[in-house]
Amino acid sequence: MSSVDQAIAEVPSPSREALQHVIDIARRLAPDAEDGMSYGMPALKVAGKPLVSVVATAKHLSLYPFSGAAIDTVREELAGYSLSKGTVRFSAEHPLPDDVVERLLRARLAEITGA
Repeated sequence: MSSVDQAIAEVPSPSREALQHVIDIARRLAPDAEDGMSYGMPALKVAGKPLVSVVATAKHLSLYPFSGAAIDTVREELAGYSLSKGTVRFSAEHPLPDDVVERLLRARLAEITGA
């Protein structure tokens, strides 16, 4: 089991499934992504650079794409979610739309790969 999967496995349901869904999307978009650590969090990495991390806290779930510019590409579609420079906060009850997650992660992948 990968470090990302291990971290998610420790999260209670239904938050666990919401976090796993984001990681499943990331793995589909970047099948060669490897597990690693970034900013002390288990993360998927592409070409040695962090693509995404997901974390559960007591009050919310967080998606870290390690890029404020990637978040900016979908900021308008994230009305109603709590955002900061490098974080998107959501909940199992109010998950992120798949198409928004895909576009955000594609933007981050483009930053990493230069494509």
